[in-house]
Amino acid sequence: MNYTPLSARYDTMTYNRCGNSGLLLPAMSLGLWHNFGGVDNFENGREIIRAAFDNGITHIDLANNYGPPPGSAEENFGSILKKDFTGNLRDELIISSKAGYNMWPGPYGEWGSRKYLIASLNQSLQRMQLDYVDIFYSHRPDPDTPLEETMQALHDIVKSGKALYVGLSNYRLQEAKQAIKILKDLGTPCLIHQPKYSMYERWVEEGLMDVLEKNGVGCIPFSPLAQGLLTNKYLEGNIPEQSRAAKAHGALQASAITPEVLAQLNSLNNLAQKRGQSLAQMALAWILKDKRVTTVLIGVSSVAQLHDNLATLNNPDFNQEELAAIEQILKTN
Repeated sequence: MNYTPLSARYDTMTYNRCGNSGLLLPAMSLGLWHNFGGVDNFENGREIIRAAFDNGITHIDLANNYGPPPGSAEENFGSILKKDFTGNLRDELIISSKAGYNMWPGPYGEWGSRKYLIASLNQSLQRMQLDYVDIFYSHRPDPDTPLEETMQALHDIVKSGKALYVGLSNYRLQEAKQAIKILKDLGTPCLIHQPKYSMYERWVEEGLMDVLEKNGVGCIPFSPLAQGLLTNKYLEGNIPEQSRAAKAHGALQASAITPEVLAQLNSLNNLAQKRGQSLAQMALAWILKDKRVTTVLIGVSSVAQLHDNLATLNNPDFNQEELAAIEQILKTN
């Protein structure tokens, strides 16, 4: 069945400027880390991407190793692009990919060498059937490759026309400061940083957000729901059959759902209900409350879950009492 995007797709989404750049990103971006690989249902992923675009989500986030198997998320997304995003619709999308984690055998298949980054991007473009990506990330810092080499490769990738912007992911404070300075000196400023950030993962508050703001770099947190922990799936202490905690390849392990965590989740859920939100919606709004956050990266397994996440934008604000209550709950062991 042919896909025609909704004409009103831009009417309700909020778009935020990414750092000091000219680029606007939707308040929510769709990540294809899970649920879009070769082990997943292709048509379900296709429906999610269509629904996301129909609701103003213009930014799709991938990486070379997303699947499983690695690379299959890019292949599937490329097929969806070719089938559904014909004509000039590609120009309405921001497509990002990354390289840094293990992708192929041998010494050139991971980390941050020039050899790996450029080869990986070429493979990603081939899988997605694209001439360029909008954002290309160094997915993680390489302890054994000079940072200058990694950043020079990102700079040269932009100069080659195979990426329009570059970003960093999983770079800690000092590494990020150095990388941002190198890129600035090269003349290809860092557009955006993608850190892991949620109510349960707070390290970005220890200086990184200040560095990003000072240098005009945007921020796109991933895993804002702590791999599904900050949802209603586990409130009763059960592990639903299709949840991430139930999957052998899932990033959330069942052992993380302790009695202490369950008590916190239920207290947070009670506060969310008072706000007229689900726990997931409140957790997403909590990330977006910091205006240094450009967009929050969501990962969904169904169109219904996508719409539930989007409803976050109906009530994004907190009062001081609510914020204090959240902090008190999170401090309780």
